[in-house]
Amino acid sequence: MSASVTAPPAPSSSPFTPLKIPFFRMLWIASFVSNIGTWMQNVGAVGLMTELTPSPVLVALLQTASALPVFLLSLPAGALADLVDRRKMLLATQTWMAVVALLLAAVTLLGLNNPWLLLTLTFLLGLGGALNNPVWQTVTPELVPRQELPQAIALNSVSFNLARAFGPALGGLVIGYFSAGAAFLLNGLSFLATIYMVYRWQREPQATSTLATERVVAAIRGGIRYARFAPAVQHILIRGVSFTFGASALFALMPAVVARRLHEPTSFYSLLLSCMGLGAVLAAFILPRLNRRLSIDWRVTLATGAFAVSLLGLGYADNHWLLYSLLTLVGMAWMLVLNSFSVGVQTVVPRWVQARTISLYLLTIQGGMALGSVVWGTVAERAGLPLALAGAAAWLALTMLLVLRFSLRTSPESLDHTPARPRPEPVLAEDPDPAAGPVIITTTYRVAPADRPTFTYLMEQLARIRRREGAIGWGLYADLADPARMVEYFMTESWAEHAQQHERGVSRDEAELKNRIRALHQGPEPPAVTHLLAQHYNATAAPPVMVPGSTRLVASTAGEATA
Repeated sequence: MSASVTAPPAPSSSPFTPLKIPFFRMLWIASFVSNIGTWMQNVGAVGLMTELTPSPVLVALLQTASALPVFLLSLPAGALADLVDRRKMLLATQTWMAVVALLLAAVTLLGLNNPWLLLTLTFLLGLGGALNNPVWQTVTPELVPRQELPQAIALNSVSFNLARAFGPALGGLVIGYFSAGAAFLLNGLSFLATIYMVYRWQREPQATSTLATERVVAAIRGGIRYARFAPAVQHILIRGVSFTFGASALFALMPAVVARRLHEPTSFYSLLLSCMGLGAVLAAFILPRLNRRLSIDWRVTLATGAFAVSLLGLGYADNHWLLYSLLTLVGMAWMLVLNSFSVGVQTVVPRWVQARTISLYLLTIQGGMALGSVVWGTVAERAGLPLALAGAAAWLALTMLLVLRFSLRTSPESLDHTPARPRPEPVLAEDPDPAAGPVIITTTYRVAPADRPTFTYLMEQLARIRRREGAIGWGLYADLADPARMVEYFMTESWAEHAQQHERGVSRDEAELKNRIRALHQGPEPPAVTHLLAQHYNATAAPPVMVPGSTRLVASTAGEATA
């Protein structure tokens, strides 16, 4: 089965259009089943831990064991996903999680579990999830046309929220009639559906790295460097962390609001969560219409405002039906905002750095949630729940002003990452070692002194692209002996890194900028390009020998006497 698709001439208004793609539909169903299993796993783990130990610290450590892998592995996972075959990586991570879940089920059903073993296996399951998440989010853009991507991501959100609504309830039934071990067993089996679907995915060859010398650490640096010099990515990260910092108050304080302010049982809390899930599903239905009528900035701004109003209601309202309505509104706002961010981060970057950018986004979102939970929890402890929720609402209201400085709007041309043209192959007398470096590439222009200000301005724009594409250094110099001679240089860490730049080709924005730059170049010959490779003396080799009566050194051989 091929996963390739042909883009239709115009985007559909139906939120279910992506489900017409057979493989996406089957993968969505498998993902929904797996999400159900994950929520059953969460309920079973909490219930089992409370049975195994009365310590509230160990119960709280379950959340830490699940979240810690995200902070440890998000960036390496994103880098790895850009370097290896994503289908194989998905098979590996899904298999890992299935094995761990089944192992947890086995030790629980045999009565061998204990608090620390449960924490360890939960942590190992979280490791698989942390490695899986960045590469999983890169699958959808490969399966659906670009114009249907918002609907597809919204459907993925619907899958998660429907599972959140039904998973805990099913988990409670399984645990009540059988045991936590049975819930763990069903979770392990749920991964098998996803493994089967990924196995059937006959993924077409993609333009990923073919150079084995690129290291994960270097790839991580490359991803961070790309984000640093890509304003569109920076805007998403800034808006994302700002929103989740304020929105985290809802998830951190809602259990306390239910128990301490409203004096309601846990079942009321579960009902509020179900309202959130319902809101997310409703938002998926209206998303296509909103996409047509409102820009991404307006969607995020209005949804942020709705979230802020809901936080105020949670802090001060007592009427149950009003709270149900507000939590439904929260679910809609949450889905609309994160859907906008997710679509943005997956479309503003080329495929070769996509997983790394997604991992940065996930790390940012998780960081905002973690930091916000601590801050708003501390405020609630000192000033009370209503004031803490009011403070979070005020923060979200302030973040709405970020649209003035960090707009999320991007031109359609910048979303087309198809290379404009291949990069010319370098002229080489010999093939260098891929690991050798650093490498300096120079381009010599001849520019009239009157055009130098314009030329310099354009070259500064090119510098951002150079650094975004992997340059670790850049400079522009004028020849003092020849005012018309201008030399640009940029440096890469290794020949392998520069070879990858040639593999990717010339992006559209770089091609357009270079056309403007070369229009200022004078002379019949094109700008001259040179490739310079750093030379290092090998200190472990035999020392060179001075030739008598000459200034020339020759290499000595083993056992040869030196003068």
